[in-house]
Amino acid sequence: MTDTEWQKSSFSGNVENCVEVRTVAGAVELRESDEGDIILRAAPAVLAALLSGIKAGEFDHRA
Repeated sequence: MTDTEWQKSSFSGNVENCVEVRTVAGAVELRESDEGDIILRAAPAVLAALLSGIKAGEFDHRA
């Protein structure tokens, strides 16, 4: 992946609304294609920790 080039998630298939990712200045950015002006930016290690927590169910709490 090159800097500033958005890549579509492989989980999105052929749909228009998808998650996109890119790297910029050593950070990882995520956005939804239909809300392109809202961007989540994180250091690679922070994003990896978030994804690990999601996969482990750390955020599956119910109110």
